[in-house]
Amino acid sequence: MASILFIKTSSLGDVIHHMPALTEARKARPDARFTWLVEEAFAPLVRLHSAVAEVIPVAWRRWRKSLYAPATLSEIAGNLRAIRAPRYDEIVDSQGLLRTAVIARLARGRRHGYDTASIREPLAALFYDVRHSVSRDLHAVERNRILSGLALGFTPQGAPDFGLDRARLASPGPRYGVLLHATARPGKQWPEAHWIALGHALAGQGIDLVLPWGTDAERARSERIASALPRARVPERAPLDAVARLIAGAQFVVGVDTGLLHLAAALGVPLVAIFAGSKPGLTGPVGSGPIAVLGAQGTQPTVAAIADAVANIAR
Repeated sequence: MASILFIKTSSLGDVIHHMPALTEARKARPDARFTWLVEEAFAPLVRLHSAVAEVIPVAWRRWRKSLYAPATLSEIAGNLRAIRAPRYDEIVDSQGLLRTAVIARLARGRRHGYDTASIREPLAALFYDVRHSVSRDLHAVERNRILSGLALGFTPQGAPDFGLDRARLASPGPRYGVLLHATARPGKQWPEAHWIALGHALAGQGIDLVLPWGTDAERARSERIASALPRARVPERAPLDAVARLIAGAQFVVGVDTGLLHLAAALGVPLVAIFAGSKPGLTGPVGSGPIAVLGAQGTQPTVAAIADAVANIAR
């Protein structure tokens, strides 16, 4: 049985954008065993993909806060042993960072990655045994699919399949919509007052609104928005597999360009995407469900436009 290691550690959107490559790799190599090395926070989501036999979690985001502490060094040493213990037939680093290229070099097997013209950090390409040319003008999903196909001997075909089953993840219950206002980049945000106005515009649909969060600042914002609306709630913080189940059960999702927006698209949930500080052509939501993308880099959509889009996709 062939053994294949994928390296895609973060961020959440990047991890989701790699899932179709794994789905196709599984179809092309049904006899292979697939391992995915990923940041620990995203491991619960990766485990939902049926093609994943093993997950190797890394904790770089946590480690770098206390890099030289004895406990951190001990944990890193154990993690390196886990990376080096198996021998892989093929190793595919679709992240393209110097950090992930070093991890690929530490692992044992033939290492694939982007060439210097295709990669985000050109120095990283020096660590691969085989370097592949993939246009940087393509959507991230397609770049991952093409790189994986070149490395593993298949040609991507058809629409992306994220390997996530919405029907299996969703639970029956009251109807609700999800508002994803939180994003780490201020330039991607939509004004708080707009979210409140949108909530009032959606109030006539007779469903609850749920506002997830990931940081203390995001929780405070969720609570301010929810407190101004008649049927809104703020859930407790939960691991990503539980968040996936929350999103899978929604009637619709409205969100800015953030990882959870791409998760909603991957699950096929009817989706309205708000773009203000990024380019949807390169990193926009991709999925099998109804998707409306409004706004563009430097241009914010109006509340009325978003409300109309929700009415159209949630019919």
